[in-house]
Amino acid sequence: MTSVPSAAPLRWLQVTHETTYLYDAPAELAHHVAFLAPRATPWQAVRQWRLQVDPAPDEWVDLDPMASGAAVAGPAAVPARQCSHDPFGNLRLSFSHARVHDRLRVVSSFEAGLAPPPTLDLAASPAWEDVAASLRYHAGAVHSEAVEFSLPSVYVPHDPALAAFGREAFLPGRSVLAGALALMAQVHAQFTYKPLATSVSTRATDALAGREGVCQDFAHVMIGACRSLGLSARYVSGYLLTQPPPGQPRLVGADASHAWVAVWCPLQGWVALDPTNNVPAGTDHVTLSWGRDYADVAPLRGVIRGGGRAVPQVAVTVMPLEELAAASTSPPPPGAAGPAAKPAAGVAARSAPVADPA
Repeated sequence: MTSVPSAAPLRWLQVTHETTYLYDAPAELAHHVAFLAPRATPWQAVRQWRLQVDPAPDEWVDLDPMASGAAVAGPAAVPARQCSHDPFGNLRLSFSHARVHDRLRVVSSFEAGLAPPPTLDLAASPAWEDVAASLRYHAGAVHSEAVEFSLPSVYVPHDPALAAFGREAFLPGRSVLAGALALMAQVHAQFTYKPLATSVSTRATDALAGREGVCQDFAHVMIGACRSLGLSARYVSGYLLTQPPPGQPRLVGADASHAWVAVWCPLQGWVALDPTNNVPAGTDHVTLSWGRDYADVAPLRGVIRGGGRAVPQVAVTVMPLEELAAASTSPPPPGAAGPAAKPAAGVAARSAPVADPA
């Protein structure tokens, strides 16, 4: 487990992310890339990460012929060539199936300990124009990683409409942090959260025109507005702890993956802001990975031969550990099912801690 500042106790959450593909026709060949390993950061500790893939990938079967039905592993338990870090430091896992199969099930589970974010000091933040000027290319200058996140990307182009939208929040002389908070509130106020209004391939310019979408679209628009003004912002993929209605139990699998934005502020570093909910990211936000936009960090993607059409079924559960502990010690209600069934035969159970790359 990685360490985080101990000034305040950590809030521990358990996360389970399950993706299932049921193919219309048998798939003959498949190659997949997963960004499902959570990042350990100065504000987030990670432990007990496990990734289950069913059917077991060919590379894992070659390593362990007994794992032909399914495999559960961490980075240290799979062939080294299947694990790598992308240019942004996210752990990338690749796997393949050369055997005919009609379904794919991938389950990632882990525990995340979250520290409260530092208090934002609006006074300790330079004017946004000065920050934008510092991110411009100058011959011979040494630039930070923030420069790359000021450039256009697949889903987030530089665009005059995005720049005009950003100027509504970044008034002349306003600090970059105050402007970022204003832009977060502006996106939240002017956009309607509407599932199915957009797709995973919707660009920021199209989302801006429609003024509706989901968290991915809210994040892309905010990032595009910042970058179109010369500022630096990155896309953060993760999970959000949601609260059930008063008096109602938390539903397993009812949550979803989430996305938000981190804006570069020279004195504060990367400041994470959630425009979908109009709040700075805090102890309800679990970081999975980050990149220039969704294209860099899609949790699971791949190419297959055969298979027909398959719409992924995704179930996410985020639960505080204290709730999990209380549920495990409470007696079952009358008529409830007995103990959970044992794992199916042929499932290999292996795990490994996650450490952030140097």
